[in-house]
Amino acid sequence: MAVKETGVSYYGLSYPEHAKKDFEEMIAHNCNAVILALTEFDIDFWFPNIIEIAKVAKGMGLKVYLDTWGIGKWFGGEPTSLFLTNNPGNRQMSALTGEPLAAACFNTPAFRDYFYRIVEKLAEYVPCDGFFYDEPHYQLPKGIASITGGVADDWSCRCPVCQRKFEQQFGYPMPKMLTPEVVQFRENEALAIVRESAARFKAIRPDAKMICCVHATQNTYYVTERRGYDNWDKVGKAPEIDVFSTTIINYSLPQGFFVNITKRTVDIANKYGKGNQRWLMGYFNEPENLDRIKEVCHLYDDMGVESLFAWTYRGGHGTVLAAPHALELWDKLGEAYGEVLDPKYKIK
Repeated sequence: MAVKETGVSYYGLSYPEHAKKDFEEMIAHNCNAVILALTEFDIDFWFPNIIEIAKVAKGMGLKVYLDTWGIGKWFGGEPTSLFLTNNPGNRQMSALTGEPLAAACFNTPAFRDYFYRIVEKLAEYVPCDGFFYDEPHYQLPKGIASITGGVADDWSCRCPVCQRKFEQQFGYPMPKMLTPEVVQFRENEALAIVRESAARFKAIRPDAKMICCVHATQNTYYVTERRGYDNWDKVGKAPEIDVFSTTIINYSLPQGFFVNITKRTVDIANKYGKGNQRWLMGYFNEPENLDRIKEVCHLYDDMGVESLFAWTYRGGHGTVLAAPHALELWDKLGEAYGEVLDPKYKIK
């Protein structure tokens, strides 16, 4: 058995005594880890209880990872952003139209300072085992984003800060076309904030695992999400990253897609001596036959996946993104985890 870690994301961050019951349920569903999905509002308003909830989880034997869910809309997720509300002038901008987008430009000094302060605060006060970079990305300035990238020519970010940085580095104005130099610039800047924040986190909590989860595009030649983290080699070899992770695949996609993404994920991790992690869809979309969840978990285990996580606790039950049979899906996920998790890592 390759799988050493099984877990789910969790939003219930108000009261430790209620979280304890949820953690008991997670353990009964063969989880040994949890990702606390922390919104900017949670960190601003509920911070004392975040500390206590993390203590409860760790006291029960769960590994605890922190995810600044949806921060600045740079990370993935539905939550609104306090930074965007308070800093309307620090948005990503469409390259072709110049329109501001509903996402913070993470290359601006204002956002980097904001994010670094949050990271250092979490590292200092919240007992945890690591930090989770949740689908960091440049915004796609088009109506519909998809795992195939779509056909749009537009991209971001070409705000004044990005233009100025680009010209300083390359000696000429930033093009509106996605030239090789622009691609290089975007990738380097996207990785710079990850590396710097990870270094700051580890400076306070040296044993913390830094996990970077990138979008699971099928390849980077014909199809790319243009998210800034498409070069998996570049992300995987960053010394501050300990675990290379790739995101959720919809169950309706062909089996070959699951195999391709998983092989490439494990290969990148092995190439650079990192841990690996794969994600399961545990909300909104569910397979026609819930036993498909077990099949996917066993596939990942057979292919050498060490860490398996699902978004989210209880199949998103009670949210607008709940799976059609959320609680049944949650139970099936628990059974699947029990079948693939190496028994010596199970919480007794």
